Amino acid sequence: MLPHQDVVAEILELPDGPEIGALFDFDGTIISGYSATAFIQEQIKRGNLSVRELVELIGAMASFGLGQLGFSAMMIANAQFLRGIREDSYANFGEELFHSHIARQIYPESRALIDAHLQKGHTVAIISSATPYQVVPAARELEIEHVLCTELEVDDKGQFTGGVVRPTVFGPGKVTAAESLVTEFGIDLDKSFFYSDSDDDIQLLERVGNPRPLNPNSRLQDIAERRGWPVRRFGSRGFTSPSDWLRSLILPASLVGSFFAGLPIWALTGSRRDAINFSVSVFADVASAIIGLNLRVEGEHHLWSRRPAVFIFNHQSNVDLVVMARLLRRDISGVGKQEIRDMPVVGKVLEACGVVLIDRKNTASAIEQMTPLVDAMRVGGKSVAMSPEGTRSATPTLARFKKGAFHLAMQAGVPIVPVVIHNSGDVQPKGDLLYHPGTVNVEVLPPVETDGWSVETIDEHVATVRGMYLEALGQDEPPRPAVVRRTASGETE
Repeated sequence: MLPHQDVVAEILELPDGPEIGALFDFDGTIISGYSATAFIQEQIKRGNLSVRELVELIGAMASFGLGQLGFSAMMIANAQFLRGIREDSYANFGEELFHSHIARQIYPESRALIDAHLQKGHTVAIISSATPYQVVPAARELEIEHVLCTELEVDDKGQFTGGVVRPTVFGPGKVTAAESLVTEFGIDLDKSFFYSDSDDDIQLLERVGNPRPLNPNSRLQDIAERRGWPVRRFGSRGFTSPSDWLRSLILPASLVGSFFAGLPIWALTGSRRDAINFSVSVFADVASAIIGLNLRVEGEHHLWSRRPAVFIFNHQSNVDLVVMARLLRRDISGVGKQEIRDMPVVGKVLEACGVVLIDRKNTASAIEQMTPLVDAMRVGGKSVAMSPEGTRSATPTLARFKKGAFHLAMQAGVPIVPVVIHNSGDVQPKGDLLYHPGTVNVEVLPPVETDGWSVETIDEHVATVRGMYLEALGQDEPPRPAVVRRTASGETE
């Protein structure tokens, strides 16, 4: 179940095989904006750049933008600020920054393009003027093995020298990088694709058989129109409209409003359960309308075939709350982090609706807090929804599963129903305040019976269910490593 079918339709019609290259620029193409900006902002925040260094850095970048300084000279000027810093510490900094900032800038549509090329067995590579410390964490997440980018010199002590490895991967250097893939992997550039947002990449766009401008700047847009190159623009990241802010501000209010809408039912019938069921259903529909959320669901009948049950879901986004409410509708309880209790009004509403808020850092306390849910399932016939990952992931890559949901199902004697959410991060990635309209693909897998489970075998059952998720998501365990390749000699590091 590939999301963004309109974006990947062309790729799915292509022949399979590694001779077709799928080459991607990074900044502005795979991610919205520039990774260098995130690096500079974080270095300023941590106090790693003095005012003088910042002025010099901005000056070098401005001179390059005005055409007064070549790319290699600009990179050498920037590299001076790293002289003497250990490469491994800077690489760790890049990993941290990817998870805290850059991961949420990845265009979902670009991810879909990459996944489609990988499924066809094409040779996928990132060819970028950025450094490995900006690119490699994203490449690893996207399962792109080949990275050709601008490298910084490192001495035999593992420290940056302040120099840059030549040739740099910019302009004609990108053509050199692509041709190294021809030599090493036999790709046919006349059959290959290059995706880029900038006219700086015109040489490589002209060299491949299938130039594909993505989110092009004005100059590349003009070139593409004159030459008849197909252009795509992605609005899922970067630019925000007033409506994006409005829907994100209104959404919490819809939760509170839906709860109060159920109070008259409670007052008239005396049934708190009917009131909560009404509120959950209203919230699911109202919140979906506010966001512009559409669901494409496979295996929907499994939502109703065995209740009560423990419904587990992989957790990428706050929008998962809306997704699960819309799928389950009635007779459900949930589990959330205790920090939710500190949210004004919203925390109280969720607790009133039966959500149990636990201390994730205290396993014994969390187990004790979830004990009432066993009776809610056994006696009350309610189901429980919770994420075995325990928290949201910055990327779609599946995290390790905690055992709480599995112990809960085993104690209550109910099945586990795996709900696989493919791309809720498209609508709101972790760390982003805004919700964006979109379609989320969901697979509901058959119920997993817990009869015969025991504490001694619980690890095996957790691993089996997690394996079902990995298969449904098409993920490897662990992800394939990205390899940085030297463009001059083709040697790997």
